[in-house]
Amino acid sequence: MGLGPPIGVAGEFMSGIASETIDGVVLIRLSGEVDLSWSQQVRKAVLAALEEHPAVGVELSQVSYIDSSGIAALVEGFQSARARGSRFALVSISDAVRAVLELARLDRVFLIVSDPAGVAAA
Repeated sequence: MGLGPPIGVAGEFMSGIASETIDGVVLIRLSGEVDLSWSQQVRKAVLAALEEHPAVGVELSQVSYIDSSGIAALVEGFQSARARGSRFALVSISDAVRAVLELARLDRVFLIVSDPAGVAAA
């Protein structure tokens, strides 16, 4: 079982980005709220991973909120991967992220998998 999101002052959840490579897949783990205040960091992390690796997953189980700028960063990653012929997937999405994706019908666009092995198999 993974650790929860970073905890800041007074127990408030902080947003964070971490990455690791699992079986040839770069897994970018996001936590907290993905909003305008740090969606550019998410975008840069996703695009940088795609420049260097043929398979990238973005793990979203610890994301409590995502706004349109966060969704745009993921869409840009999806488009970049498709243009490069790379694999790109969303991994273990939270209910909050799923609700936004379904509302925008992007759950039909993104490959959504339950674990990093699903990215490699895509």
